[in-house]
Amino acid sequence: MTEPRAERSRVTISDPRVMRALAHPARLAITEHLSGLEGGATATECAEIVGLSPSATSYHLRELAKAGLVEQAPSRGDARERVWRTVSPSWTIDAGRTTEPEAQAAERALIEAWLARDLERSRDWLRRAPHEPPEWYAATRLADSQLLLTAAELTELNDAVDRLLEPYRKRSRVNPPAGARTVAIQYKAVPLD
Repeated sequence: MTEPRAERSRVTISDPRVMRALAHPARLAITEHLSGLEGGATATECAEIVGLSPSATSYHLRELAKAGLVEQAPSRGDARERVWRTVSPSWTIDAGRTTEPEAQAAERALIEAWLARDLERSRDWLRRAPHEPPEWYAATRLADSQLLLTAAELTELNDAVDRLLEPYRKRSRVNPPAGARTVAIQYKAVPLD
């Protein structure tokens, strides 16, 4: 049982040190896994998700804690086990329009790590697709649309997408219907030159 806590909404990451701490495939996977769990998880449970040993996963959890992205959660009753949870269910990057090379490099490294994870998920789907049930194959979408928008319209569209996704978020969805699966939605809205 976990104690109730005030849930912070989205954390904005602007510190280059925090961006560098998160710019690692295992750490991205750990924070994503923890963000989907209300009560948190142990290093051993996270290790099963990221494919590392519990000791390596514990190291990554400690580094994420130093960066302020995860914290120790209340024990589940066995004081020997260390349970971890995210400090927020989601995060966004904002290094601002800085000219500081360190901040730019850290932001770029984190975004590139996130994009690599996104690409690997799509490739994994393509490998598995022929073996998926027909209804899941038909429901899946890989799409690219080019829109003509102002910055204000893009902000409005982003907010609308967030509102549309909110009721389905893994962490907060209560009693999902039978057959529900975790689905990754990667959303990018970037201006083209």
